[in-house]
Amino acid sequence: MLTLVIFLPLAVALALPAVPRRAVTWTWMGASVVELALVVAMWVAHGTGGGVSFETNARWIPSVRAGYHVGVDGLSLPLLALTTVLFTACAVYSLRQTHRVRELAALFLFLETVCLGLFAALDLLLFFVFFDLSIVGMYFVILLWGHEDRARSALKFFLYTFLGSLVLLLGFIGLYLGADPHTFDMAELTRAPPFAGSPGLAGLTLLAVGIGLGIKTPVVPFHTWLPPAHTDAPAAGSAILAGVMLKMGTYGLVRIAMPMLPDAWRRYAPVILVVGLVSVLYGALVALAQDNVKRLVAYTSVNHMGYIVLALGAAGYASGGDGGGDVDARRLAVTGAVTQMVSHGLVTGALFLLCGVLHDRAGSYDLARFGGIARRAPVYASLFAVAAFASLGLPGLSGFIAEFQIFAGTIGTGATATAVTGALAVLGILVTAALFLRVLHTAVLGPPGELTPRVTDVRRPELAALVPLLALSLLVGVAPRVLLDTIEPLSAAVAGLVGR
Repeated sequence: MLTLVIFLPLAVALALPAVPRRAVTWTWMGASVVELALVVAMWVAHGTGGGVSFETNARWIPSVRAGYHVGVDGLSLPLLALTTVLFTACAVYSLRQTHRVRELAALFLFLETVCLGLFAALDLLLFFVFFDLSIVGMYFVILLWGHEDRARSALKFFLYTFLGSLVLLLGFIGLYLGADPHTFDMAELTRAPPFAGSPGLAGLTLLAVGIGLGIKTPVVPFHTWLPPAHTDAPAAGSAILAGVMLKMGTYGLVRIAMPMLPDAWRRYAPVILVVGLVSVLYGALVALAQDNVKRLVAYTSVNHMGYIVLALGAAGYASGGDGGGDVDARRLAVTGAVTQMVSHGLVTGALFLLCGVLHDRAGSYDLARFGGIARRAPVYASLFAVAAFASLGLPGLSGFIAEFQIFAGTIGTGATATAVTGALAVLGILVTAALFLRVLHTAVLGPPGELTPRVTDVRRPELAALVPLLALSLLVGVAPRVLLDTIEPLSAAVAGLVGR
């Protein structure tokens, strides 16, 4: 069933040339809805227990012990669900698309297969194939459907992230060579981590893996490709790039770096903590200075992904003790990190689609040229306000659940360093609140702006795409148990591996 889920969108994409033009978007949307239903069925069948389900392990390149090995667990299931939700929302949002509709639908269906395949992969080589293909797909989305300086932004995106993938490949080769026997199988590499007696080689391998995944995440200082890519990408492309593809980096940290290089992760946890803290504060402060609302949302992604890196660094920090409270704090930090991946995908995906509505109406993202939108577009204003409050972590929405766990886990590890970095990172929430309140005060509630007369309220496809994303954020904020019960067995296992 998992193989069907992964490759069904690609099969539909290959069949699109035979579909009448008027039915292309509906076919795309129908395939995305079927994918979402299949993933929900898998989640129900998997339940809340630990372990891997829907596993397939077939021979692929036996000479290097690389196989078509896929499966789902408490880490991959939430991200598979997030992927199908966002791709469905983008298909609905694009119902009014008229430019190269067939090509756009085929490219998004291809990207859906690539993203699902990466989150289900249990083989490093298979993971790398999907990782690289995602770069190619998004490059063409930005280049062909973007605006303004799209060619330059697409090229910068491709070169930065492709360089990251090459460094990541070096790290994967290091893991392969350090394993005994040599293998690319993730399950085997987790059971018997490479370089057990070679801390220097383990550190170099972690550096390669960390840089490759850090560029994709992105963390400071590898973030510079992100703002132009988002600013010039189409709204649906930005939603997928931020909501799904950035998670490939943090997913890789939890799936690969932490369990396969646990000693090196503990040794360099202080560095990871600093990188996370700098990303949190830098992303928030630079976002506060932006006058382009889409670039502002892009920098908040650097901030929110920094929280995830901070939590994962805290989970591996050697506190000098291994008491029950310390173990629980590490588990809570990992759970918060995975919850933040889901929350950020839902909320930032909605924010980028809302930015797309503004550009569709007025052709601009300039905050200074808007004002009093609430009077002309009350539904749009209400949706933007909910998304903004979710992003800044208001209780009752998913961001609060994620960030509360991250801060409780980071501060509660029992180490002074993690407590201090966690306390400093709280400032990021304050700055995020300030920047979103500034947007609401200026563009939504302020005096009428130059472009405000062009703004009309959300249309039905836009509303149908946005409401489910924000409703799911509300559901996670009010009733998070289903999500947390699925994540926690995996979090306990990862925290146990890096906390030995």
